[in-house]
Amino acid sequence: MSGQKPSLKSGGSGRFQVAVVTETSSAPSAPPPAAAAPAHAPTSTSDGSKALDESKGRLRVVGFLDPGALASAMDIGLPPDVSHEPDTTKSDSVSLHSTGTGHTHISDSHSNTYYMRTFGHNTIDAVPNIEFYRQTAAPLGEKMTRPSLSELHDELDKEPFEDGLGNGEEPSAAEEAAAALAVKEAKGGTVKFGWVKGVLIRCMLNIWGVMLFIRMSWIVGQAGIGLTIAIIAMATLVTTITGLSTSAIATNGFVRGGGAYYLISRSLGPEFGGSIGLIFAFANAVAVAMYVVGFAETVVEMLNDVDALMTDELNDIRIVGTLTIILLLGISVAGMEWEAKAQIVLLLILLAAIANYFIGSFMRIESKEPKGFFGYHTAIFLENLGPDFRDEETFFSVFAIFFPAATGILAGANISGDLTDPQSAIPKGTLLAILITGITYVAVAISAGSCIVRDATGDHNDTVTDTVNCTDAACTLGYDFSICREGGCPYGLMNDFQVMGLASAFGPLITAGIFSATLSSALASLVSAPKVFQALCKDNIYPGLSVFAKGYGKNNEPLRGYFLTFCIGLAFILIAELNIIAPIISNFFLASYALINFSVFHASLANSPGWRPSFKYYNMWVSLAGAILCCVVMFVINWWAALVTLLIVLAFYIYVSYEKPDVNWGSSTQALIYNQALTHCLNLTGVEDHVKNFRPQCLVLAGYPNSRPALLQLVNSFTKNVGLMVCGHIKPVPRRPTFKELYQDYARCQRWLNKKRIKAFYTPVFSDNLRQGAQLLLQAVGLGRLKPNTLVMGFKNSWSDGDMRDVEIYINTIHDAFDLQFGVVLLRLQEGLDVSHIQEQDELLSSQEKPPVGSTDVVVSVSQAKDSDSGYCPSKTTSNQSSPLIMREGGKDEHKTKSPLSLTDQHLLEASQQFKKKQGKGTIDVWWLYDDGGLTLLIPYLLTNRSKWGDCRIRVFIGGKINRIDHDRRAMATLLSRFRIDFSDINVLGDINTKPKKHNKLTFKELIEPYRLKEDDMQQEAAERLKAQEPWRITDNELELYKAKTNRQIRLNELLKEHSSTAKLIVMSMPLARKGTVSSALYMCWLETLSKDLPPLLLVRGNHQSVLTFYS
Repeated sequence: MSGQKPSLKSGGSGRFQVAVVTETSSAPSAPPPAAAAPAHAPTSTSDGSKALDESKGRLRVVGFLDPGALASAMDIGLPPDVSHEPDTTKSDSVSLHSTGTGHTHISDSHSNTYYMRTFGHNTIDAVPNIEFYRQTAAPLGEKMTRPSLSELHDELDKEPFEDGLGNGEEPSAAEEAAAALAVKEAKGGTVKFGWVKGVLIRCMLNIWGVMLFIRMSWIVGQAGIGLTIAIIAMATLVTTITGLSTSAIATNGFVRGGGAYYLISRSLGPEFGGSIGLIFAFANAVAVAMYVVGFAETVVEMLNDVDALMTDELNDIRIVGTLTIILLLGISVAGMEWEAKAQIVLLLILLAAIANYFIGSFMRIESKEPKGFFGYHTAIFLENLGPDFRDEETFFSVFAIFFPAATGILAGANISGDLTDPQSAIPKGTLLAILITGITYVAVAISAGSCIVRDATGDHNDTVTDTVNCTDAACTLGYDFSICREGGCPYGLMNDFQVMGLASAFGPLITAGIFSATLSSALASLVSAPKVFQALCKDNIYPGLSVFAKGYGKNNEPLRGYFLTFCIGLAFILIAELNIIAPIISNFFLASYALINFSVFHASLANSPGWRPSFKYYNMWVSLAGAILCCVVMFVINWWAALVTLLIVLAFYIYVSYEKPDVNWGSSTQALIYNQALTHCLNLTGVEDHVKNFRPQCLVLAGYPNSRPALLQLVNSFTKNVGLMVCGHIKPVPRRPTFKELYQDYARCQRWLNKKRIKAFYTPVFSDNLRQGAQLLLQAVGLGRLKPNTLVMGFKNSWSDGDMRDVEIYINTIHDAFDLQFGVVLLRLQEGLDVSHIQEQDELLSSQEKPPVGSTDVVVSVSQAKDSDSGYCPSKTTSNQSSPLIMREGGKDEHKTKSPLSLTDQHLLEASQQFKKKQGKGTIDVWWLYDDGGLTLLIPYLLTNRSKWGDCRIRVFIGGKINRIDHDRRAMATLLSRFRIDFSDINVLGDINTKPKKHNKLTFKELIEPYRLKEDDMQQEAAERLKAQEPWRITDNELELYKAKTNRQIRLNELLKEHSSTAKLIVMSMPLARKGTVSSALYMCWLETLSKDLPPLLLVRGNHQSVLTFYS
C-alpha cells in the first residue's frame, strides 16, 4: 500500500485539496474544469477574469488518486459503491489524507477532486464506521477519523487543521505505541489465546495450588467437614464477587494488556491503578519464589527419604529452587506459545492426580487401615462433621491458611493483551474456573472427611480390645486409636500432610500433582508479573521505570521484565524463609481484589453514560460488599500485614497524586467528581444566600493569565480555598479563530494557572471592546450560586496617553458592574501591571509548548487601542500595546539575542512578582471611608489569614469630626470586635474636609485641561454637538457642581501619602460617580488623583449588601 499511496500534502497547502469551485451544482454534461491541467496552474473559465477573481482563495493543490491507490483505499473498508472515474466531473472517488500521526482522513473536494459516496450522493459526511471509534491504529497502521465539523461547516477558503485532529489533541505516547504495535501485529502473526487455553486453564492451575494436596486434609481435620465447606464457601464468595466485578470491567470496552492494573487504572484512575499495579506485579514476582520453594521443599523431602541430600536441607532448597526458576525463565522467554504448551502438560498431570485420589478413595485396602484410611463410612463422616481445633487453631486461623489457595483468579486477566477476545474470554474463563475449583475443593473435603479418621497410629496391632471405653469411629471398624488423644500419632487427617497420597490409587502420581501445581502456579506468576509491570511502565506513571516498557518479538514480550522478575524471585528463593512475607503477598492480592470490586461500585455510583458493561450479572452493592469483605479477610489473615499493605498503597497513591501524570482515561473518579459537583450546584440553587456564607467570588479581567501576574496573585491570596475566581479574557476578533486555536489557547492558559497553583478558571470571550466583553462575562459566567459577585480589574495607568474612547469604555464597564449589583475592585501599582511585552516574563509557551528547534516567532501587529492594565488584553501584547499574532518560522540564527531590559521594565517585572513572595512585617491600611456592606474590610481580613500576609497587621482609617474623634474611635473598635476582626490601630481623620494644598489643586487643573468641553468658548449648538460626539468631556457646570468632591479626592491623596506611604497594601473605599451626571474623564481624573504616587492600592466598593455580620 505504501508504494501506491499518493501524497496529498504539498508544501504548505491545507488539508483540503480543493480545485476551483463553483457553488452551483454542475449539470452532468458540463465539461470538467481543466481536468488535465496541473493542479497549480491558473484555471480559466467562461467568465474570464471575473470567475477567476470569484474563485480566488479557493485554489488548492489537488492530489489525484491513481487506480492502485484507490485499490488500497478499498482495502481498508471503504464502501463498495465508491468508483474511480477520473474523466467525469462528478467523480465518486476517495481522497485519503495521512496526517503523519498515524491518522487517515477521508477528504472531499469539488469538481475534479474526490468524494465519498454516502447514500448515493456526493458528500464527505461519513456513515457510522467502527474505525472512527478506535483509539489506536487500524490493522494497516493508519487510524481513520471521520471528517471534522470544521471540514464540513467552514468556508472553503478556510485553512482546516493541519494535523487533522478535530479536538485539538495530539496522540499520546501510549496511543502511538499501541499504533506501532498494531502495525507489528498486522505484519507478523502474533500468538493469541482463546478463553480455554488463555483463561480457564491458567486460572484453574493457579487456584489448584499445593494447598489441594498437602493442606486440605489438615483443614478438614481441624475444622470438620461442615466448617471446611463454610471456609471454602467464604473464599469462593470473595473470588466469585471479584470475578463478577472483573467481568463487568472487562466487558466495558476494549481491554489491553496489564490485567488487574489495566482494569483498576482505567476505572479508578492512575492514582489507585499505579499503586496497585506496582505491588501486584511485585506480589506476583515474589509468588514465583513461594511456589518454587514449595516445589523445592517437596523434592528435598524426597531426597531426604532416600538419604540423597547434596549438602543440608536449607541449601538443597536453594539449589533446587535456583535450578527450577532458571528452567521456568527459559520456558517463559521462549514465548507465550511454549509457556501455554507447558501449562497444558501440567494441567493434564494435575487432573490425573486429582482423578487418582478420587479413584483411590473408593479402593479400600486393608494395609492402609492402621494409617487411618478405611474408605467411605457413615461413622467417619459423622465424626468428622464437626470441628476439633487443636494447637490453638481457630476458625479464622484455619481460614487464613486456606485462603491463598483461592487466589489466582486474575491469572487469565493478567495476560489480557495476549487474548483473542478479552471481553468474552475473561468472564467465561474466570467464572468457570472459580466454579470448577470450588466444586473440587468441596468434593475433596467431603471425600477426605468421609474415609480418613483424624488420628491413627499406623500399628496393625492397635485393634479393639475394650469396647466400653472405645467410642471413636475407628472402634466400629475394629481399631482402637484412643492412645492418640495424648498426642504423637504420625497418621490421620490431623498429623499426616501426605495422607491424600495414602488414599490415592497410585501414590507417586500425587507427588507429580504437587509438582504440577507448584510449577504451574510459579510459571503463571512468572508470566503475569512482567506483563502487568510492562503495561504499568508503558503508561509512564513512574518515569524512572520506563526502561521496562520495551517489548521484543512478534508478541511484544517484556524480556526485561522477565529478568527483573527472575532476580526478585531468586532473591527470595535464596532466603528460603517465606513465612513472614507470604501473608503480605496474600494481602497484596486481596488489596487488588478489593479495588476491582470497588471500581465497579464506584463506576455504577458515578452513573457515567460511558459505563455500559455488556456483562449484566453484577450489582454495585454486591461489589461494595465484596470490597469490604476483601478488606476484612486481609485483617483476618494477618492484621499487621494488612496495615503494611494499606500503608504501601497509600504511599504510592500520594506519590502519583502529587506527580499528577499527564493521562486521561475517563476514570469513574472523574465521573463521580462531576456528579457530586453537579448535585451540589443544584442543591445550592435551592438555598438563599446568607450573609454568614458570603465569600468574594471574583471575575478578574486579566487578559492572558501571565500578562498581569500581580493582579492574579493578589486576588488568589484572598479567594484561594475561600471563593470562586474566574480569569476573564476579552479578545478582539481580527480573524475568525479555528477550534484548534481556541482549544490550545485555553489549554495553555489553564495549565499555566494550574502550574502556578492559582485556583481559577480561565474564561475567554470574543468581543469588539472591553465593555461588550465584560457585559457578556458579567451576565453569563457562573453556574447557579457559583457565579462571580465582584469585578476585579487593573487600574488603567496609561489612560491619558491613549484614546479617550477607551476611557469611556473602561468607566462604563465599572458602571455596568454596579448596575448588575457587582462589587468592584481596582488594583493600582505605580509601575503598572501588564508585563506581556517583556521578553524575560514567564511566558505561557515557555512552560508548556516549546517551539521546535530552530524556529522563531514572527510577530505581526494588529492595531489595537493602547490598554496596558485594564484587563482588555487582546493577545500577548507588544511594547506599543498592539496585539500580535504569533507565527512560527524556521531559522537558526534569527532573533537569538534578547535586548537588555530597560530600567522601567526591570522595575515593572519586580513589581509584578511582589505578591508572590512572603510579605514581611508591616501594615495593611484599610481606609474604610464609606460603608459598602463591609467588602472593604473583609478583603484585608482574608489576606491576613494567608501565611504570606500573616505578619501584616490591619490599621483602620475612618472619617470623622474633630470634636468626636474619641467617640468615633470607640464606636469603630466596638464594631470591629463584634465582627471578630483583629486590628492594630484605628485612626479617625478629622481633617478630610480641609482644603487641599494649592499646588495639588493646580496639578489637578492641569490634568483635566485637555478633557474639558469649554462650552463658554463656543456656541451652544457646537458645544452640544461636541458633547454628543465626545461624551467623556468635562463641562464647566459639572466641575462647579462637584468641586467639593474633587477637593476631597485631592485631600485624601495628601492624607494617604502622610499616613500610609510605608504600608504593604492600601485598601480604600472607591469613590462613586453618578451615572449620566459625572463624565468619564472627570471620574478617571478623580481615580488618578486619589491613587497616584502610593504603595500598592486596592480601590474597593461593594454592592452595599452586608457581607459581615456579628450575629451567630
